[in-house]
Amino acid sequence: MSAPHALPEPLKGSALVLGTIALSLATFMNVLDSSIANVSLPAISGDLGVSPVQGTWVITSFGVANAISVPLTGWLTQRFGAVRLFTTSVLLFVLASWLCGFAHSLEMLVACRVLQGLVAGPMIPLSQTLLLASYSRARAGTALALWGMTTLVAPVVGPLLGGWITDNVSWPWIFYINVPVGLFAAFLTWSIYRERETAIKKLPIDGVGLALLVIWVGALQIMLDKGKELDWFASGEIQILAVAAAVGFAFFVVWELTDKHPVVDLRLFARRNFVFGAATLSVAYGLFFGNVVLLPLWLQQYMGYTATDAGMALAPVGVLAILLSPVAGKNVARFDPRWMASFAFVMFAVVLGMRSNFTTQTDFATIMIPTILQGAALAFFFIPLTTLTLSGITPDRLPAAAGLSNFVRITAGAMGTSIATTLWESRATLHHHHMVEQLSLANPIAGETLGKLMAGGLSETQALAQINRLIDQQAFTRAADDIFLASAMIFVLLISTIWLTNRPPKLTGATTVDAGGAH
Repeated sequence: MSAPHALPEPLKGSALVLGTIALSLATFMNVLDSSIANVSLPAISGDLGVSPVQGTWVITSFGVANAISVPLTGWLTQRFGAVRLFTTSVLLFVLASWLCGFAHSLEMLVACRVLQGLVAGPMIPLSQTLLLASYSRARAGTALALWGMTTLVAPVVGPLLGGWITDNVSWPWIFYINVPVGLFAAFLTWSIYRERETAIKKLPIDGVGLALLVIWVGALQIMLDKGKELDWFASGEIQILAVAAAVGFAFFVVWELTDKHPVVDLRLFARRNFVFGAATLSVAYGLFFGNVVLLPLWLQQYMGYTATDAGMALAPVGVLAILLSPVAGKNVARFDPRWMASFAFVMFAVVLGMRSNFTTQTDFATIMIPTILQGAALAFFFIPLTTLTLSGITPDRLPAAAGLSNFVRITAGAMGTSIATTLWESRATLHHHHMVEQLSLANPIAGETLGKLMAGGLSETQALAQINRLIDQQAFTRAADDIFLASAMIFVLLISTIWLTNRPPKLTGATTVDAGGAH
């Protein structure tokens, strides 16, 4: 390996500990901010005098901007250096967070969230890259385990913390809490890593590629965010966005593959491990994230759970994930990561299979059991698949590879959410229709129930509304079960794609991420 491609010496002692803390804090803050505002939307909308539908732009604007900037990480790193880019991103993220808290109108808040999303893009892939460079080659798996834990815990903590802050303080503080955390992370990062800056190349700006990226990614993200609200392709707006995304993507691929200095290195997909690893990780993450969004929606809307109770039902996922991630990290170089990832997918299938038996009578303890088991699946999910995906990538291309794989994963997460919630409503409508077919005044049980409700003081309209609510509860529960079961089956099928990758060589002085095996 030539000198410009060589990894710097690993950090040791307190520098390694503090460096890990700094990078993990920045990652945690970033992932937290993508979910913390969700539960605060009603308070934000009411305070700014807009409808809840308009308020969703607070979420959409961040997601669109973030999706655009993540794949630019490789190009930006080559132009400005990994350490300088990461530190600057963290400081700008702090500034954008502070401005979000001060926003007095929806327009200002959305503008600040766009800035926040843009500067947040390089933070996650670069934290991954810098963390890998901080550890010895033998401990690359441990580095990935530590990085993975922050990305697993933050989505669970986000809604809980956001709800508590909104209820007990005020919504601007969901943004203000980033200021001290971000400043501390930036100070530590610069103090420890400034002497470890990566090589800088003065590359020309690929203006056409950047413009095409903004067009197709922006159109796709807005389409996914607004599709359900606008009834998908029944809406002319969604049709226009779909055409813009498809045409923009086609031109983008052709341009990036023929340009001398592409803004996104699509040639990484020519590597066998990268293409199958990134594809498997992304589809699995889309399934996982879609179900993570669906479960609390069902609990809150049809099981009578509060936001805090729903958060508590999801929180135990972090227990086994935190305990087992170091085990996965230490052993990913010794054992075949494909077996570890296969175990994760089997566990996901078991968990979702258990959830597919949920009913309206399922109690809190029964709901928590598969959530706890899911932590074991998560521990063996990110680390082995990331190891396989980045196998054989030289250090100079690692930021680009990490950025591109994270972009595909984030986009798949957005698609998974949209598909899961849309299918949930569609299946619920079907189940509702089938159940209503069984009810008529000629049905003795239906007539008796209606009579009892009216005898209890309800009018006929109120009694029918009550029955309809019970049918809805059953229909949406059965629809959720359908999605859980289908997701379990897809996880089983996905195991085959893991084995299309090549195994990185066993640890004999080579790192899990710069050893060969992906051609």
